[in-house]
Formats: sequence, C-alpha cells, structure tokens
Amino acid sequence: MARIAVTDGLSQEAKSVLEKQGHEVVVKYYETSELESGVLNEFDAVIVRSATKLTSKVIGVSTNLTVIARAGVGVDNIDLQAAGEAGITVVNAPIASTQSVVELTIGHLLSSVRHVAKSDRSMRDGKWAKKLLKGSELSGKNLGLVGFGRIAQGVGTIAQAMGMIVHAYDPYLPPKIAKNHNTRLHKTVDTLFANCTHISIHCNLTDETHHLVNYEMIKKMPGKSPDGIQCGNHVVNCARGGIVNESDVLKALNDGNLASAALDVFEVEPVVEDYDLIKHPNFHSTPHIGASTVEAQRRVGLDIVNNVMSVLSGKKCDFIVNKAHLK
Repeated sequence: MARIAVTDGLSQEAKSVLEKQGHEVVVKYYETSELESGVLNEFDAVIVRSATKLTSKVIGVSTNLTVIARAGVGVDNIDLQAAGEAGITVVNAPIASTQSVVELTIGHLLSSVRHVAKSDRSMRDGKWAKKLLKGSELSGKNLGLVGFGRIAQGVGTIAQAMGMIVHAYDPYLPPKIAKNHNTRLHKTVDTLFANCTHISIHCNLTDETHHLVNYEMIKKMPGKSPDGIQCGNHVVNCARGGIVNESDVLKALNDGNLASAALDVFEVEPVVEDYDLIKHPNFHSTPHIGASTVEAQRRVGLDIVNNVMSVLSGKKCDFIVNKAHLK
C-alpha cells in the first residue's frame, strides 16, 4: 500500500477513501526548505492544491514519488516537464469545481454592473448613494470569453439566458463546439476585445497568456454595446493570476478605459495590505475562492483520490496532464 502526503488539505471523506484502501495518509504542510531537502522522498504520492510549489528542484530530490496530484484545475505550481522526465505522473481534477467557478464568475459580472460591492461599502460608511450608483444591465451586451472550456461554456450558457451575446477566443477549440453553444468564435484575441464590453478570463496561465489582458488590449474595448448603451468596459478574472496585468488594470480604471474590474485570482497571493488596485472604488475582489464551495470541495477530494488510486494501481486515468513529458 502507498504512503501519501497531503500538503494543502483534503476533505475527511476523501482521506477516508484512501485509508479504507489501506493507504497511509499524512496531512501536513511543508515549507519550501523542507520540500527542497527531500521530505517528499518518503512518499509514493503527494496531493497538493495551489499553495505547494513543486519545482524542478523539489521534484529532483523526490525520487520515490510515483504520482503528483493537483486537487483542482491549474497546474502552474508544478513543473510538468521535470515530473515527466522523472517518471512521475501528474493528475488533476478539472471537473469538480466547474459549477462553482461558473457561478462566481456570474456573481462578479452582476456585482460589477450593478455596483453591489461599491454600494455595500458606501452604506457601511453611512452613505445613501442611490443617485450615484446607476448601473447597467447584462442583457443585450457582448460578453467575450478568453478560452472556451467547460467553465467558459457554463458561463456562456447562463449569460445567454440573461440576454447576453456570447463571443469567445480559443485557438485550440474546434469551431463546431462554439457553433453548438451559439457562440461567435473569433480568430484573434484582439477582435474579441474590440467587439466586447464585458470580458471574462477562462484560459490557463502560460508564457503565451501571461499579461494577455494589458492596457493596450483593454483600450480596444468599445465601451458601447450593440443595444446602444454606453455601459463602459468590464473585466472579470476567476481563472489564474498573471493573465491580467494588474498595474494596467489600475491605469485603465483611473483613466476610464475600464468602468470596473473584478478579480478572484492574483499574480502574487496572498495580496499585500498596501495593494493599490484593491483601494480603487470601481474594483472588487475575492481571495481565490472560485472552488470554495461545500459541493466543489467534496467533488474535488473524491475525484483526486480516485485519480491517484488509478495511477498507483496501474489503471487507466483520463486526467493525466503531463503525458507529453512522461518517460
């Protein structure tokens, strides 16, 4: 039976599934220095979230590992190539948090155009700012989705039910999928931004997408919707930090190129206390809670332990993310 490290937490139900199969589960967070000293060499598998960084140095001294499991979607905290070259299989749980992130994205879109966060802040300050908080509707507006995977498709379905016109940019997407979702697929991200007053990010963080949403891209946004309303431009990111250039967002909010911005993810987390963007009245945020629902955490725990057990027992697993690098 395997010895499995859980470094960033796991539901008791999921932990029990592993233990009932005879595996030893050690739930403990390790500092970078401990990881780099080879503490994971004592384990056959490790389950992480986003806090634990499994660099090439860490992987290089973890020679007994068979499986690295990311309890969630993004794997930018894991060196996939180094893992593959070491013969370590990396798996994730990409489906579990889909609905939770979809709903949070819609919540941020609604909060942005109806000034929900700003209204709450003003009321806490003892102000009744009704006349200053006229918003706009989502209905009739162009929503641009950067990336069109499961989460973006879910957001698009709800947005269409609310009357939005959905656009997407995804260079890896078969056009038929966009057509089936009644979504206009753009050939370039530039034309997506040029046509949409509302943008939501749903792609992975890569060298290609790092700071993809920058000041020049924001300036392309029209500010006026197809229904003739001067609704301003709005950006939401519940995907990965670093895709949005946060300094450029602040600049665009200050000069009016953006009417609002909402982030659940940041390039550096946790956000420091003197972070300028968070002080802007037209910005609101959440502390990386896209998957933080009771339902999603239950699903992600069960999904990831099933994936780990499949790999350890030599069974087929559909969620291996470093196949191209495995030796």
